[in-house]
Amino acid sequence: MKTVKFLDTVSEYNVIADQPTLHPLVSVIDFSNSTPKQKDTQVSSLQFGFYLVFFKNDQSCRIRYGRRQYDYQEGTLIFIAPGQVVSIEEDPEYYQPSGHALLFHPDLIRGTAIGQHIKDYTFFSYDVNEALHVSEVERQVVLDCFSKINIELHRPIDRYSKKLIASTIELLLDYCMRFYDRQFITRQHVNTGIIAKFENVLDAYFQSEQLTASGLPTVSYCAQRLNVSTKYFGDLIKKETGKTAIEFIQLRLIDEAKEKMFDPDKSVNEVAYELGFKYPQHFTRFFKQKVGITPSEFRMMN
Repeated sequence: MKTVKFLDTVSEYNVIADQPTLHPLVSVIDFSNSTPKQKDTQVSSLQFGFYLVFFKNDQSCRIRYGRRQYDYQEGTLIFIAPGQVVSIEEDPEYYQPSGHALLFHPDLIRGTAIGQHIKDYTFFSYDVNEALHVSEVERQVVLDCFSKINIELHRPIDRYSKKLIASTIELLLDYCMRFYDRQFITRQHVNTGIIAKFENVLDAYFQSEQLTASGLPTVSYCAQRLNVSTKYFGDLIKKETGKTAIEFIQLRLIDEAKEKMFDPDKSVNEVAYELGFKYPQHFTRFFKQKVGITPSEFRMMN
């Protein structure tokens, strides 16, 4: 029976990659220097206790997160956070991956600037079809950051080591934020399709009985229907529309509320219940917050 293998420390991964442990909390790996490995038929997937930034150059080792593969296999940056489970599929019995990896344990960044806002790098929560595909110029930037960290690891540890390594990791992740912004732009045709599908999901939801029974759809619900991760979906909507996904959903609810308010046979309370509000006063408060006037005042004005 296949199992999930948990790698808690950076040194455990170094052993697998046939690399020396120069620092217990951080490592930079060049897979071209590692020995070809025989695949372990008893292990189906890996779970990490550290952050991993994996720059992948080849197609010999396919990486899955959840049930789907990343959409590109070459020139791809993949970000894995502690606790995530990924499966590795190796085609041959022995395989030799190419590329580089940066591993850093949460303990490395505790008390540092990056440690205080590591959650802002939402791409660590991205999954299928959401890897970062870098250009040649961007590739050099990434490898330069890897190189700077590697140089620091080969120096004797002193009082500057942690600060310099943490700040370089922060620099790398900031660059990756910029590269993701570029990717959102260069893939605008794909993003536009997702937004159109998002609107279709909302239309179907509002026309069904789900709104009355369950209230507003959550961002997670919409992302799941579109087969993207919640974080990626939220970032995409924000970059494309200037609004958060929840703001987009709420504006759609206001449009629906305004439409229903034109039906003179429905009371404000009835409209509130149809829109999934258990208490009409909550609907009135929400409507006034978004529109500036109460539902009754809106009906009188129109």
